[in-house]
Amino acid sequence: MALLAERIATIVSLAQAEAAPAEVDAPVLAADVPIGRVAGARLATYSFAADGPAPLLGAVGGHAKAESSSSAVPLAAAELPPLAPEAAPGAPSGGELRRGPEDPCSPGRSLLDGLLLAHWEDAAAKGLLRYDVMACPTKVLPGHLGFVAQLNEGRATKKRPTEFRVDQVCQPFDPSKFNFNKASLKEALFAFKPAAPGARASFAPAAAASASPNLVLVNVSPIDYGHVLLCPRVLDELPQLLDRESVLLALRYAAEAANPHLRVGYNSLGAYATINHLHFQSYYLNTTMPIERAGSAPVHGIAPRADGVTVSRLTGYPVNAFLIEGGDAAALADAVTAAALALQGANVPHNMLIADCGRKVYLTPQCYADKQAKGLVPEHLLDTGVNPAVWEVTGHMVLFRQADYDAFDQDLAWELLAAISLTEERFLEVAALCFGRGPEEAAAAAAAAAADVGGLRCGESGAGEGPAAAAAAPEVAAVEA
Repeated sequence: MALLAERIATIVSLAQAEAAPAEVDAPVLAADVPIGRVAGARLATYSFAADGPAPLLGAVGGHAKAESSSSAVPLAAAELPPLAPEAAPGAPSGGELRRGPEDPCSPGRSLLDGLLLAHWEDAAAKGLLRYDVMACPTKVLPGHLGFVAQLNEGRATKKRPTEFRVDQVCQPFDPSKFNFNKASLKEALFAFKPAAPGARASFAPAAAASASPNLVLVNVSPIDYGHVLLCPRVLDELPQLLDRESVLLALRYAAEAANPHLRVGYNSLGAYATINHLHFQSYYLNTTMPIERAGSAPVHGIAPRADGVTVSRLTGYPVNAFLIEGGDAAALADAVTAAALALQGANVPHNMLIADCGRKVYLTPQCYADKQAKGLVPEHLLDTGVNPAVWEVTGHMVLFRQADYDAFDQDLAWELLAAISLTEERFLEVAALCFGRGPEEAAAAAAAAAADVGGLRCGESGAGEGPAAAAAAPEVAAVEA
């Protein structure tokens, strides 16, 4: 029997908890204006501190209050929060999956975590979502990996089609295509930015938006509970390419939320990103993801690093993938960024999952779109309609037909994921490309790749087609990814 979960009442937001927020000298924009006009306007804003504890929810009434607690976890770059015991791997038995937060009013929940829940629930209550994802049947499949299957007919029929080539990882931003600056402001939940030096983390229900804020947007075609998008420097018109600044921001976001059930995902072009405007996704899944259950082993030919970061490969999983972990946030970002730049430069499509509150990064090069183009994917896999993006690659299978949902099992999930994997020979070549060079050679290669990325980000979208043009654009569209 499929799970049909009712919505769970969440905490009130800070905007409700505070009786009279301070006046802000910033214009209030109508909810339906495009995000491209947000610079300088009034916007809810979460500011994270680089050198202090993440604020926790208060104990009275579940209200979100910034408070210093001896139990708060410092979120400096070198200290990420521990994995909660409830997220430890266990042997799944198959069956229905509980959805939504375990305890939305828990005093131990981080402020950012509580805000994400409250604002997402508010967006759902306002009818911003195209369908009720909590009514989508979802189950854990029998088997040692515990693959998750979901029947999501709305995502198949109501999602925007891809508007760009799938054979090129690096493509310039095209302002004529859908991008997040064309979405309406009502879909922006809040900005996510660093606090001033020495300041504590905080949430302001109203603050003046920066010239190009990092925005958290609701995904109107969600895959699961709390599905949102993190869009770095949204008005800068960045294409879907990783750099160190964006990777570090995503790691910080995962660490600040401090909830092991929140995962952050990224799809490159060619690996089933559907929008060429830089963004990450995040959502909540109340089970260990199958990729997190996989074992790991050293990568042949890759020397140990001196910065505390460990690079290994997955074992007992159908996709050849890397696990990058350890070190502080800066070192982890360096390793992930160098690998991402190498993949981008070599035109290798890839997916990335940030797990364990920002401690672990799973990086998966893939070749499914190329196999599709060459007619090498078996027909019965194509018939499922599954395009293996980050959530599918990591074990959450989103299906669109009742018959597929009823018949899906671990063997079919394994076969589908094995079809996206690089061969062993190619995987080792990619490993050497991403991690096998010495520090000086890797730094030089990363700098060259970053320069190439910068070329796509600056000056190739056409004269007069920057943020100012986006601000003037009359078109408003809904956010989905």
